Amino acid sequence: MVAPSPSRPATASASPGPTPGPAADPAPSRRAAAVLVAVLGALTAVAPLATDMYVPGFPAMGDALGASSSAVQLTMTAFLAGLVVGQLLIGPLSDGLGRRRLLISGAAGFVLLSLACALAPNVTLLTGARFLQGVAGAAGMVLARAVLTDRFHGADLPRRFAVLSQVMGVAPIVAPVLGGVVLTVSTWRAVFAVLTLLGGLLLLAVVRAVPESLPPERRHSGGVASTFRAMGALLGRRAFMGYVLVVALVAAALFTYISGSSFVFENLHGVSSTTYSLIFATNAVGTLVTGTVFSRLAGRGVRLNTLLVAGVGVSLLGALGQVVLVLSLGETLAGTWITLFVTVSGIGLVFPAGMSIGQTVGRTAPGAASALVGGLQFLFGALASPLVGLFGEDSSLPMALIMLTAVAGAALALVGLARPWQGHGEPGAAKAGA
Repeated sequence: MVAPSPSRPATASASPGPTPGPAADPAPSRRAAAVLVAVLGALTAVAPLATDMYVPGFPAMGDALGASSSAVQLTMTAFLAGLVVGQLLIGPLSDGLGRRRLLISGAAGFVLLSLACALAPNVTLLTGARFLQGVAGAAGMVLARAVLTDRFHGADLPRRFAVLSQVMGVAPIVAPVLGGVVLTVSTWRAVFAVLTLLGGLLLLAVVRAVPESLPPERRHSGGVASTFRAMGALLGRRAFMGYVLVVALVAAALFTYISGSSFVFENLHGVSSTTYSLIFATNAVGTLVTGTVFSRLAGRGVRLNTLLVAGVGVSLLGALGQVVLVLSLGETLAGTWITLFVTVSGIGLVFPAGMSIGQTVGRTAPGAASALVGGLQFLFGALASPLVGLFGEDSSLPMALIMLTAVAGAALALVGLARPWQGHGEPGAAKAGA
């Protein structure tokens, strides 16, 4: 099947909203663009840093607060729930209110709530503060994508999304290391003090370097109700939801890998925690490499849908290979490492391609589109990650099967809903979605 020509007329009407286009909002200068993307990348890193930095301090936190391990783990669940809720609320609101004031409010709220976490006298208050911290931290994540959609167009947009995807690949590796360093010199409360400091620096950076990217004439009129109606309209668009589900299901596979890989490598294969960190870092390098390849190829005019199909295909090959190896050869360190490397490397293509296309197809309401792309990504990830432990700890097969199921679901969403051969979301294409 052949992709439609860019001159082909659109087959679906856009939902009510602002009129997008480069003429309405020229891209910033090269230096300003670099600074803007750097700040937006740092905002994107807030969630993984706040999620993983304090994990090494879980035992000490439980002792200090007199809380069970499950109660301590609930503080992380609360933060992830806050990220989902925050993105689904803040993204659509920004289409009517603008980006900057919500970014500043979110960054300021993150500072105050990080301080509240550092001072929490018991695990109940800590859990509540973590939920609200997640809501505030969600502003940076969801609005970073919306601001990029406002400010960049054509082939520039996927290259910028590749940067955000690479940040998301590096931050989960750096976060536990930073947390471990802090814990060698202080207590778990100092981790939240560091997050408070980082949040303060980000607040200053937003104030100085992130101008309003959505002028009043391009905002949704009709108040809050109108912005959420625009979100509902996006939910009814087949192609858009196809791309959203591709990203969300691949995120579920990634979260499954993050939550289950330490058990697989350390408990089943007997590697040390240091060796596991090396394995995890090596696999992360795979995502960085494929993210860089994506950026270069997208800049040279390779179709985003082609890159998305390639990413899903690579991840599916790796996930299927992992299941086949476990069933045929049993548990092997090399086989597990190689197949996971392949799967995670494919994800390095899927995230920037899927987010770029999704934001382009949903450009009539970028904040709402970003909310659905990011909110469902974390929702699916949070639902998938605990499943590994529910199916036993004597084999890597549960992790492999869950990852394969998630990536296979992404492939089905790609073929059945997104239909990449139709060319949705390509730079310069007239067709914006179905």
